[in-house]
Amino acid sequence: IKAAEADEYIAGYMVMNDMSARTLQMEEMLLNLGPAKGKDFSTVIGPWLVTPDELEKYKVPAKEGHIGNAYDLKMTCRVNGIEVSQGNAADMDWTFAEIIERCAYGVDILPGDVIGSGTVGTGCFLELNGTGLLNDPNYKTQWLQPGDVVEMEITGLGALTNNITKADTDFSILALKK
Repeated sequence: IKAAEADEYIAGYMVMNDMSARTLQMEEMLLNLGPAKGKDFSTVIGPWLVTPDELEKYKVPAKEGHIGNAYDLKMTCRVNGIEVSQGNAADMDWTFAEIIERCAYGVDILPGDVIGSGTVGTGCFLELNGTGLLNDPNYKTQWLQPGDVVEMEITGLGALTNNITKADTDFSILALKK
């Protein structure tokens, strides 16, 4: 699928929150496996599917040299009601059309497949904590804890709210080898 045609294949857009399992990802990276396909859990989507025509009023020109539709959609993330991150879909490095073109290279994409855009800049605690510590050695890192409520809201797509719970496992690959 070429980027010039890819927007025609998009049925809709929604909020996607990939709540990473850092223990698993770090171990995968030690084994030169990831982080790519480490889990099929802890990714949430919703609250509904918004069709491209419903986003027409948010359409903006794609960045110079890029192909496909771009949208001015503000993203805000809150934890326990406190804003921790914000960004905008218009600032993405690639359009969804370009992402689809790359995903389709050597792989069949089928109707109903869900494709994520990747993390919105400053949308990841690993990034926020790293930047915070770089700028201030006394920075207090933050990670999601059981009981936290995460809300991701994107203009035109709605708000997705999830409660954090503790898993029954730590998802360690290396612990299984012992």
